[in-house]
Amino acid sequence: MPVEVEVLAYAVLLAVAQLFLFAIPANLTIGSRYLAGPRDGGVKLEGVPARLQRAFLNHIEGLVLFMAAVVVVTLGDASSNRTETAAWVYLTARIVYVPLYAAGTPYVRSLVWATGFIATLSMVVVALGEP
Repeated sequence: MPVEVEVLAYAVLLAVAQLFLFAIPANLTIGSRYLAGPRDGGVKLEGVPARLQRAFLNHIEGLVLFMAAVVVVTLGDASSNRTETAAWVYLTARIVYVPLYAAGTPYVRSLVWATGFIATLSMVVVALGEP
């Protein structure tokens, strides 16, 4: 299995972990009465559960682009040390991003997000044969 595909699998597992990280405290906050019902009328999460939900949704958005980059690299037979490293940088950035977002850490969180985004973009650029 190409390293990039392996990292993609880990990124999916991270998404599952993030889902549980926000869903369990969110469900405890919302309560079983609302969860058992038709869920009409949105419930607004606040605090850490809300931040964890936003971090999860942000990861899902980034995961779509990362998955596309992995497909381009893999189907283009363009795997290299650079694309493998970029994949690991993406995953590491996404892991670091979660506690930063949960803590409400400004600026550093954005820098970590940008690191993961640039790593994803670099995979595509390398696969296209650019320096």
